Amino acid sequence: MAASKLTLSVDKDTIIMAKERASENNISVSKLFTTLVKGLPKKKKESDPILEKYKDVEIPQWIKDLTIDVKYDSGMSDDEAKYEYLKEKYGL
Repeated sequence: MAASKLTLSVDKDTIIMAKERASENNISVSKLFTTLVKGLPKKKKESDPILEKYKDVEIPQWIKDLTIDVKYDSGMSDDEAKYEYLKEKYGL
């Protein structure tokens, strides 16, 4: 893989420490950085066990009938959305 340049902003003490660590290990600062980044554990996406358990469960129609389908823009408050729904439902 071709290498690309990266500019980092760090304080002078960190630069000195990085150069010392790289020198102690007979590697470049770039190789040190690569080794450190690749050595970091990948953060696993934590899943909700309850959502995982019920993710494939079909919602019964009677529950769907209890919900309202409101389509509104993200700038509306909940009260405004409720008003718009009731206005449309009752033809106001």
